Amino acid sequence: MASSAAAAMAAGVVRAVPDAELVQIPVADGGDGLADVVTHALGARPKRFRVAGPRFDPLDAELAWLPDTQTAVIEMALASGLALLAETERDPMRTTTLGTGELMRHALDLGARTLVVGIGGSATNDGGIGMAAALGYRFLDRAGEPVDPVGGHLAQIDRIDAAEVDARLADVRVEAICDVDNPLIGTQGAARVYAPQKGADAQQVALLDTGLAHLADVIARDLGIDTRDLPGAGAAGGLGAGLLAFCGAALRPGADVVLDLVGLERHLAGADLVLTAEGRIDGQTRFGKAPGAVAAHAARLGVPCIAIAGSVGDDADALHPAGMHALFSLCPGPISLEDAQSQSEMLLARTAEQVVRAFLAGKSR
Repeated sequence: MASSAAAAMAAGVVRAVPDAELVQIPVADGGDGLADVVTHALGARPKRFRVAGPRFDPLDAELAWLPDTQTAVIEMALASGLALLAETERDPMRTTTLGTGELMRHALDLGARTLVVGIGGSATNDGGIGMAAALGYRFLDRAGEPVDPVGGHLAQIDRIDAAEVDARLADVRVEAICDVDNPLIGTQGAARVYAPQKGADAQQVALLDTGLAHLADVIARDLGIDTRDLPGAGAAGGLGAGLLAFCGAALRPGADVVLDLVGLERHLAGADLVLTAEGRIDGQTRFGKAPGAVAAHAARLGVPCIAIAGSVGDDADALHPAGMHALFSLCPGPISLEDAQSQSEMLLARTAEQVVRAFLAGKSR
């Protein structure tokens, strides 16, 4: 969680500078940790509901509720995320975003006027039809029978029936925030880029991409909305496209939305150093990922920014011109992934301490 990572880095900083003035700001980019960040930063109230998991098994998932603004922040990974499944259960042909839609429906029951949906960390490739089904959309085959809302059945959809869609959606603003800008289909689309890590083999990847293309055609014909090439439409297995088409959502870069919510630039004023962390940092981090966005904000205010990561890719130097002054791996030497994860807070604290000591040594010259 972002909050525990921030606390670990703070502990390391205090070992180097006992009287340091620290501000801990957990951040996220639309993927894992979004609800936790909003809860800690804005004092949101966690609301727990029983919903369908990615393989339809029931589970308890939370949303973050901000009653003053009647805003619900929903992290799709908590209902439809890859981390919810064992490796042997991962199969984007059979997974669904139904539970994410059920969380959205529960938010409407709370009286939400704004839904902010973080779409990252998904186990799915269903184009958002599971989410839409929970809100009253029906996806019918040529015989007029409902199609199961999973990625492997997208090609069976003949038409979309919106007659029973939850009427409350018309009065709600929906924002989909994501950490990638992939289009829905094609070589950079949802299936070809991300389905393999969700358990799909090469043949299934091709079927999923074809299914999403078919869904896009049906959406264009029945709803009059073009989702094929929109940046971010391919996020979360096409959930970006689904939220746009079925809920009228605006697609926004997740990190920028979250950094605005937590007031990062206000806290940066007068800061001497910014530390940020991520599981892996590489050249792609500058495109929508939280550390890249933090570095960009810090650079605008002339504050040095240093990142700590579990691993640092060979192309991570591309971050330097974008405001990231230095990059450090928290791994002290050869270490298994399991050990690195289990010791991550200790390693983060130790690395943060050494980073700050080096920073102070440079300033004293």
